[in-house]
Amino acid sequence: MKMTVLMVMLLAIQASARVYSQEMLSLHVQDIDIARALHLIEKKSSYRFLYNDAWLQNHPRVSLDVHQQSITEVVGQLLAGTGLTYTLVGDRLIVIAPQNMNIQEVRLTGVVRDSSGQPLAGVTVKLKGTNVGTITDAQGRFSLQVPDQQAVLVFSYVGYQPREIPVSQYAAGQELVVTLQQIASNLNELVVVGYGTQKKSVITGAISSVRSTELDDMPMSRIEQALQGRASGLTIAASSGQPGAPATVRVRGTTSINNSDPLYVVDGVPIDIGGIDYLNPNDIASIEVLKDAASAAIYGARAASGVILITTKKGSAGAMKVNYSGYYGTQSPARKLHLLDATAYATLRNESALAAGKGLVFPDPAALGKGTDWQSLIFNNHAKIQNHDLSISGGNQKSTYYASFDYYDQEGVVATPISEYKRFTVRFNSAHQINSWLKFGNNLGYSYIKSKGSLNTNSEFGGPLSSAINLDPITPAVITDPTVANSPPYSTYAQYIVRDPQGRPYGISSIVGQEMTNPLAYIQTQLGNYGWSHNIVGNVYAEITPIEGLTFRTSIGAKQAFWGNQSFTPTYYLSPTVSHLGGPELYRTQNQGLIWNWENTISYTRQIHQHHITLLAGTSAQENTSTGLGVTYKGLPVNNYQDASMNFNLPEVTNGIANRPGYGYENQVYRLSSYFGRVVYDYAGRYLLTAILRVDGSSRFGSNNKYGKFPSASIGWIPSMESFWPENRIVSYLKIRGSYGVTGNDNIGDFQYVSTVSGGRNYPFGNDHIQVGYSPNAPANPDLKWEQTSQLNIGFDAVVWNDFNVTFDWYIKKTTGMLLQIQIPGYVGASGEPFGNVASLKDQGFELELGYHKRIGQVELQANGNASYVQNTITNIGDNSFFTAGTFQASAYEIARTAVGHPIASFYGFKILGIFQTQADVDNYVDPKTGGKIQPNARPGDFKWADLNHNGIIDDSDRTFIGNPTPDWTFGFTVSAKWKQFDVLVFGQGVAGNKIFQGLRRLDIPTANWTKAALGRWTGPGTSNSFPRLVDNDPNHNFTYPSTFYLSDGSYLRVKTIQIGYHLPARLIKRMGMDHLRVYVGANNLITFTRYSGYDPEIGGSSYSIDRGVYPQARSYMVGLDFGL
Repeated sequence: MKMTVLMVMLLAIQASARVYSQEMLSLHVQDIDIARALHLIEKKSSYRFLYNDAWLQNHPRVSLDVHQQSITEVVGQLLAGTGLTYTLVGDRLIVIAPQNMNIQEVRLTGVVRDSSGQPLAGVTVKLKGTNVGTITDAQGRFSLQVPDQQAVLVFSYVGYQPREIPVSQYAAGQELVVTLQQIASNLNELVVVGYGTQKKSVITGAISSVRSTELDDMPMSRIEQALQGRASGLTIAASSGQPGAPATVRVRGTTSINNSDPLYVVDGVPIDIGGIDYLNPNDIASIEVLKDAASAAIYGARAASGVILITTKKGSAGAMKVNYSGYYGTQSPARKLHLLDATAYATLRNESALAAGKGLVFPDPAALGKGTDWQSLIFNNHAKIQNHDLSISGGNQKSTYYASFDYYDQEGVVATPISEYKRFTVRFNSAHQINSWLKFGNNLGYSYIKSKGSLNTNSEFGGPLSSAINLDPITPAVITDPTVANSPPYSTYAQYIVRDPQGRPYGISSIVGQEMTNPLAYIQTQLGNYGWSHNIVGNVYAEITPIEGLTFRTSIGAKQAFWGNQSFTPTYYLSPTVSHLGGPELYRTQNQGLIWNWENTISYTRQIHQHHITLLAGTSAQENTSTGLGVTYKGLPVNNYQDASMNFNLPEVTNGIANRPGYGYENQVYRLSSYFGRVVYDYAGRYLLTAILRVDGSSRFGSNNKYGKFPSASIGWIPSMESFWPENRIVSYLKIRGSYGVTGNDNIGDFQYVSTVSGGRNYPFGNDHIQVGYSPNAPANPDLKWEQTSQLNIGFDAVVWNDFNVTFDWYIKKTTGMLLQIQIPGYVGASGEPFGNVASLKDQGFELELGYHKRIGQVELQANGNASYVQNTITNIGDNSFFTAGTFQASAYEIARTAVGHPIASFYGFKILGIFQTQADVDNYVDPKTGGKIQPNARPGDFKWADLNHNGIIDDSDRTFIGNPTPDWTFGFTVSAKWKQFDVLVFGQGVAGNKIFQGLRRLDIPTANWTKAALGRWTGPGTSNSFPRLVDNDPNHNFTYPSTFYLSDGSYLRVKTIQIGYHLPARLIKRMGMDHLRVYVGANNLITFTRYSGYDPEIGGSSYSIDRGVYPQARSYMVGLDFGL
């Protein structure tokens, strides 16, 4: 059967014009076949051979020994006497064929486009079965020589479905027009990388992206909620379910013992003052999380804990578009604690008293009935939530614009009258192309926020939720018996007693005291309290492009924030320990802060053949200032917040006490001056290199270490683009990445390096003279410097079966020079300790992201998932053996410690070996050295404590590390499907591997209520080995010692969102003059799978994973509408 010879033109259009036929070669082969000899020549030279395997068969084996001969001479000797000849095609392709075969070359030209008709540059065009070909130019065009019309061309491009086209489909001289279809891969997406963008396919750093399409119609009040569960490497936990409450965000673990918050950059403006709650999530176009040092080093001094880049939406050329999206729903607490009712509470109180040798407290518990359900009284099962967003966008080839208006309102599900969050935002972004070389634009946003209930979201000391948990169920919510209402304490403090709308006094407990008060009465005392803020954030920029590839850009950005709060304190009497009898007070604060940032960059992009390079250099200057004032008006003549104001003419002083005390502060100015540069290089989109250097100077350090240098480098290789990578492969794309770099942290407070002084010291002079003087608080430390974080990252990106995206990263991150107060001898004369760069820690982990996109008939499926693992370890804290994390329980024991070899703020307490079931168990628990009882005061039903130091007694030295508050694992998933006009979406997230310290019950109040877990207490041998007996005064400290008794598994999986939508048919939409219309119903926080028995296993804030009554998450149901004109 006659075979057709296939051949191609040059492999690369940028090849130089050197004469390949004169390339010299040395070759020594002995008794091998011709095909093997040709393969050796290919390895030793730049030539490639094209032939039919059948033509080389049945020929004698050859031996050859040549030195520095031309390729053509060597090939001629190999083919001598075989009846085969060779033809040099182009510069580096040699076609071998029988001597009687006529080789006729055909030159093809064509263009490659995507499905929208846009040209695709860099598409590989190969002759099937060979390693030679060409690539398309910037206009998507190519030119290629093939042997005849029987040739088959293969077109391949990252992120697109490969395509094979027989040349015979086209007439001679006809131009080929090839269309490639995009596959599931997102490799061609542009990703914001800081001072520019890059295609995802050539990025060498570890960056996670969240697109606006993932956030559309999602009910959320803050940006952190947009990232939770959608980006790998992030551990995000809400501080509470309070509307508008912030979340704790950690990128790849905890980076520092001081501050581990990531840097937020919105449209190029770093946000350091006032937070990011001013942002409307509907305005977000994309969020990029720069996780490794190679990505984050471009932000240097503030990038140690990661960088989160937020880009807001922009307009596009075309007719004006008007879009509305909104929803309305109701909320209820996702969980309610199972607390004891009055009868069960009284029964257990009697048991506890009898165990201590006392009499009955409640003679007839059954007569008390169910009593008061405090939770139900302050929970709202119909709290509203609503959001309305209107955006307008459009423009032409010269100017584009985007404007939006948004209103968000969420009532709290707990103590609704003092728990609400409202936000109003406005945004206007525009861009203007003045001519071919000048462009300018702006990004501007404004927000007004009013919030109630910023306090007591996770506090054991007062607040409506803590009181609802701890208050006894016997006390009535409202006193309806006139006899009781006219007796003490109601009669004693009649003018101060808080009353309901009917004038009845709220009940006051005589059983549970301290800060625990009637939550309904407490709410009435807080009605005039709220916080507010105004934020104006934006930037203006200009770009000059004098020649192709060279761009100068300057940008001036600022955030002007005004914020404050008001609290009104009426006169009230809530309990013997909680009252305010000195007259009504009105307290107001007003603060303002300004960040301005000026950045100038010059960038140059050039492509020379297959070499592509981008150079960036720039400077940045930033200044932060803030001031604040506060004043209290005491003795107001009104006792309600509606009439309270500062217009009353009060005397300056009453009885020697100022009626209008005030305060003020003015922070020192914080300045940052920076220089940075970046080189991005790739060869043929295959071999990748990025190098960054940033130098930052901070006002927070002295002259010895004012400047810090932060370098990074990363490399990448895409083996799937190599000639050896097989076609029709399972893995159609593979990129291997590696990076190393150093970033810094200067978020440590101002002027820690200088010595401060304080007055009020008494110094004796002579015999009788005492003078007031000043002394240093702490010595100066001019060598104080940056906290530095170095990070090594290795990862890969892959596309599998054209439908699956896979990203994997492994990293190890080390922070050194963390600031910690160091011990100094007393003779130095300072009362305090200076800061020094003495501590260090390590984070190590890995991340996996998976994506799937497939259309099966009329069904479009999409799924995304991610999982991250991180392990945090303290490696050095200087001369300290440990330090506490400021986390105490009511019994005055600290709950957590930070020490070498353990994660930050690990739980610290006693280990429990079980419960003594009999007196013999107590008697037999002895010190093996002395034979003495280890717990001589214990009784059956008490905890058996572990004697870890083996000294024969249970004391403070027996405490140890008992749990990690930070999750080892975080994960999230999104699954969506579309069929015709219907769509459905399920989103979930969770964590695993952490412990929660459940401090819901006040341990220092023995009469506080219990959950129903107390019904499973020890009441006799064999009844329980986990919940001890109840006894007044708790002589064995069963409940007052911090121990494993209070630890629970904090793992959970939460179905965050379920949504079902319907798009009206296009024909109906067109008649209505609309672009699209979608209606949907949804549920948020529908179900949480967890073994934790508290309100919520998601506990962030300063007391991470410590539950003192965290505000429960709300479960919401809503209906929404989204349409465009």
